[in-house]
Amino acid sequence: MNHLAYFLIHCDDVERAKRFYEAVFGWRIEAWGPPDYYLIFPKWPDRSQTGGLFPRSEPLTGTGARGFECTFSVAELAPIAKAVVANGGAIDVPEYRIEGVGNLLYFVDTERNRVGAMKYDARA
Repeated sequence: MNHLAYFLIHCDDVERAKRFYEAVFGWRIEAWGPPDYYLIFPKWPDRSQTGGLFPRSEPLTGTGARGFECTFSVAELAPIAKAVVANGGAIDVPEYRIEGVGNLLYFVDTERNRVGAMKYDARA
């Protein structure tokens, strides 16, 4: 299988996005390499999966999909939803159930990216 190894979150304001994701998911995010590039160290058991924050190459215009959409597995959705709103994001699609899979919500981060948070069923 081909598993996710790396993801990059494009940002209008890298420092703002850093604060947002540290508060929402508890990720450790550190400056690395080129100016304004930050490496994300998620709290996943598989340390081979990392991510990054980097400035957008050009401003966003219009609405609709922004590119690659990621959904992150979480232990509970309520604290995530609360942290999203408290840190400047917005809930895009409130929590809903996918039978046999788990509960999912979508939010928009401070950089106008759409992100999913899924509490998977233990038996799924």
